[in-house]
Amino acid sequence: MKLSDLTNQASEWLRGSGPQGEVVISSRIRLARNVAGYHFLSRASRHERQQLEQRIRDTILEVGISEKTLYVDMTQAPELDRQILVERHLISKQHANAEGARGVAIGANETVSIMVNEEDHLRVQVLRSGLQLEEAWEQINEIDDRLESRLDFAFHPRFGYLTACPTNVGTGIRVSVMLHLPALKLTGEIEKVFRAAKELRLAVRGLYGEGTEATGDFYQISNQTTLGKSEEEIISDFKHVVIPKIIDYEHHARRTLLNDRTTALDDKVHRAMGILRSARLIGSDEALFLLSHLRMGVNLGRVKDVDIKTVNELVLLTQPAHLQKLQGRKLEGDLRRAARAEFIRHRLGAA
Repeated sequence: MKLSDLTNQASEWLRGSGPQGEVVISSRIRLARNVAGYHFLSRASRHERQQLEQRIRDTILEVGISEKTLYVDMTQAPELDRQILVERHLISKQHANAEGARGVAIGANETVSIMVNEEDHLRVQVLRSGLQLEEAWEQINEIDDRLESRLDFAFHPRFGYLTACPTNVGTGIRVSVMLHLPALKLTGEIEKVFRAAKELRLAVRGLYGEGTEATGDFYQISNQTTLGKSEEEIISDFKHVVIPKIIDYEHHARRTLLNDRTTALDDKVHRAMGILRSARLIGSDEALFLLSHLRMGVNLGRVKDVDIKTVNELVLLTQPAHLQKLQGRKLEGDLRRAARAEFIRHRLGAA
């Protein structure tokens, strides 16, 4: 498996084939781990970081995280490739732009990735399409056990797993679900989600997590604390309490649009389709905004000649790094906007 292979396939988080896929884009579970006997990265020397990266890389390749594993040395990866990994949700922006010895291991189908020397020594992630938190937990728990059979993780009998950030201490788990909530936004009821999240002490972020806004009506909901609850309790709360409530809100808003505001709904959807099929210049934020409306229209049966797979792929492939990779050259300004518009028109069957 090569890094160049990734751009030729839809990323796992955008396949749209999982349970509740019309609203739940993806489920993600991440574990923060540190190797005992080494400083946290904020205190580690350059030599210690190199030692850690080499040891963890060898361990990952030895125990195996999937049938095929690709390991990328971030110090050797070009900027464009690093940005592609960010756009595919395989690494964080922080990891892409950091310095020093670091890497990422990627499993087949991109369901598993392990960042090495990000904020913690290891950030293990499992990503599944749709609402599949329990399946993601089973997979990541098995990988964690394999790694811990070879690495002694920093652990305190009272506090649990020790991490660089105090909010991750304990289980070290971060559970997040990516949701597409265009109807709540259109009906002005998106504040319901923010209020519910605040009451339950959850974080609401944008498409690329911390520090990003909810472009294109995509929202990440995640837990903020990892101390005082077991992994199973956190996952159960998400699957049976938090996410079903938000899904119900969105479905109710979609029914309202279908039953009471049909003309306004169709105007939004077909206006988006019209621009996407005819624009000659289009930026990434505008494209995401319009694709969001088109995605809703496809899911609600208001658009018959475009399938959800095409829309989901366009959400990813029109991002700046993917677009430039597909074009085979660096693009900026109007050249990039023109290439994006042409690519969208071609995929949507327009002239």
